[in-house]
Amino acid sequence: MTMKFIKKYVFYLFRWQLSTPILAIVLWWLRAYNGIIVTVIANFIGGLIFFWIDRIIFRVEFTNPLWEIRDNITCASCGKICDGFRLVKTKNYDRLNDKNPEFRCPECAKEKIKELTERGVIM
Repeated sequence: MTMKFIKKYVFYLFRWQLSTPILAIVLWWLRAYNGIIVTVIANFIGGLIFFWIDRIIFRVEFTNPLWEIRDNITCASCGKICDGFRLVKTKNYDRLNDKNPEFRCPECAKEKIKELTERGVIM
């Protein structure tokens, strides 16, 4: 496990403890009603509040480039048939939903990386 993951986990555990007072208050306010129904209501209220915090805690960050590799492709640059590479996602480059992905041979992929870097894509 990475230190970044451990920090997120500890923060999540702390956040989890913050839900206790909210649940307790709702349970106390509605103590005259059926316990299961009140618990469901309390958890629903907690979910409305803490969903947004959990989204922040577990936001996925791309720190390393994401690559896709395929066998027997036709290079989009030189036409050679070989194993192909394509850069899919970096911090400021996203081709996850590309309907027509372009794969390149290792040599042309290096040239494409150079071109993307010159255009400001962060690797």
